[in-house]
Amino acid sequence: MSAEGNTVLVVDDERQIVRALRVLLRDAGFETVAAGGVEEALDLAALHGPDAAIVDLMLPDGTGVDVCRGLREWSSLPILVLSAVDEEDQKVEALQAGADDYVTKPFGPRELLARLQALLRRAAPAGEEPVIRVGDLDVDVAGHRVSRDGEEIHLTKIEFGLLRTLVRHRGKLLTHQALLLEVWGAAYAEDTATLRTHIANLRRKIEPPDGSGAPRLIRTETGVGYRLVA
Repeated sequence: MSAEGNTVLVVDDERQIVRALRVLLRDAGFETVAAGGVEEALDLAALHGPDAAIVDLMLPDGTGVDVCRGLREWSSLPILVLSAVDEEDQKVEALQAGADDYVTKPFGPRELLARLQALLRRAAPAGEEPVIRVGDLDVDVAGHRVSRDGEEIHLTKIEFGLLRTLVRHRGKLLTHQALLLEVWGAAYAEDTATLRTHIANLRRKIEPPDGSGAPRLIRTETGVGYRLVA
């Protein structure tokens, strides 16, 4: 997706970070508007109607979670959270408050841009693809079938529900709770042990048989959730 004409709201009170993000985004073709706190961020979002937001978790008048909640009251714009390594609980809270993804500080510029552009592509309106190609898999969302090189892979109803959810949000980090709510319902919202068991079974069936044993399609974000690599 072209960045031309897209405006990104940058929310961070560290001037060096804001300066670096402005340069990075400008060179990639984005326009930027910057805020140093929660209230200013929400005011500028309402004024400028940005296409996406990059939000630090630690702010002088609140947190990035507050920004996510405020934006989600009226907007579905993609939100990318910047997080320090040791703030796992806050990252989960931000994702549950409406953030779409996170990048850990210190961040790699190429990774941040790739994550942002992926979020913008997914936010673009489009009808759901009947068959989605993921790696060497063909996932027939409507027909509830998965195949590799024309050979069907048999999944249970729960396994297919997990895969379908991950495919629909491919590239995006989904929290444990989001997956449990989507596939099992509210009664299982805290049952992470069940989720891990089914993810392990799904991996055994769909991961490419390359002999390494390392998951390539479904990545674990420790303590947070899972991401299907697009």
